[in-house]
Amino acid sequence: MNSYERVLSALQHKEPDRVPLDLGGGCVTGITGKAYRHLLDYLGYKDTGISVQDQVQQLVRVDEFILDRFGVDTRAVWPQPPSTWNFERKDDGQYWSFTDEWEIVWKMPKEDGFYYDMRKHPLAEVESAEQLTDFAWPNPLDPARLRGLGAKAKDLQHSTQACLMLNGPSAGFFELGGWLRGYENWYMDMLINPLLAEKLLDKTLEIRMKFLGKALDELKDSILVVVETEDLGSQTGPLISPQLYRKFVKPRQKELYSFIKKKAPGVYVFLHSCGSYYEIIPDLIDAGVDILNPVQFTTPKMDAAGLKKEFGKDLTFWGGGVDTQYTLSRGTPEQVRDEVKRQIEVLAPGGGFVFNTVHNIQADVPAENIIAMLETVKEYGAY
Repeated sequence: MNSYERVLSALQHKEPDRVPLDLGGGCVTGITGKAYRHLLDYLGYKDTGISVQDQVQQLVRVDEFILDRFGVDTRAVWPQPPSTWNFERKDDGQYWSFTDEWEIVWKMPKEDGFYYDMRKHPLAEVESAEQLTDFAWPNPLDPARLRGLGAKAKDLQHSTQACLMLNGPSAGFFELGGWLRGYENWYMDMLINPLLAEKLLDKTLEIRMKFLGKALDELKDSILVVVETEDLGSQTGPLISPQLYRKFVKPRQKELYSFIKKKAPGVYVFLHSCGSYYEIIPDLIDAGVDILNPVQFTTPKMDAAGLKKEFGKDLTFWGGGVDTQYTLSRGTPEQVRDEVKRQIEVLAPGGGFVFNTVHNIQADVPAENIIAMLETVKEYGAY
């Protein structure tokens, strides 16, 4: 069974030969540069030039020799920057800074920064829906985004026989609202300025759908999973009420996910949302979500066993393999192994499980713990 078949079997809720493993296939399933350097050093590999794929999160492209060594079943497909924008890092005193194609300003401390934080929201001062027309919106159909990507994806699928995951050029349409307006403004908009919120969501959704329409025309024969990211939960519960979610987000998710599946029959919709949002999981299923990530099982109502029992027939759980915040970063290798084994025992039966950490592997994770995790998946992941 090759990697593509292994992941497909899991997505079809069948038990493959072993639990599929993802490392770096998605923009929320990867590893940061500092952690990756530590891993390469520990394994005795020479750093020949690490490629940072996601500047904000400081995520790297995982080298093929690492993916092969640990039997990783996924590969990432990333769009390229538009012709009108390039990453330009500026020296801003104590910080590195850059402005993205949405005109959001990001900064990271030079000395001890792990990733970039937002420092300027370009639509923070907007007061009415009419003002949105004045903004210089990114062009989702810029040919540079996909130039040569179709051929590259076909070659990658042929050479690796892996599950290819299409990542988007930005955050999801709802999350972008907070990035563009600032979170306080954005959450208040839904309550006191709903017309502005609706118009902004319609615009970010339009941009997303135009990009995906073009991308899937070129990539649908190679891609198995489309990655969508929408943070809807926090450490303690949903970020917005189920009522607001159902009014503003769910109808647009349903439109987007239906569009994806009509454009590329056979692909699976992967939704990333951190935190706890148990109350709306049935809505996500109804909207067309096939895969839930990262399964943050330490938050309220997100117990892995409970989720598997209640929603396992409808969802594939992609993640939830080990707690990244505490066990992976602060535990011993033995504690990591024990938790990985427990999570496999809970989530693997019947298929519908792809092993990954709870979100990206952060800079403070010891290499010994990463290896303990990966080796345990290999040792205990057989069906």
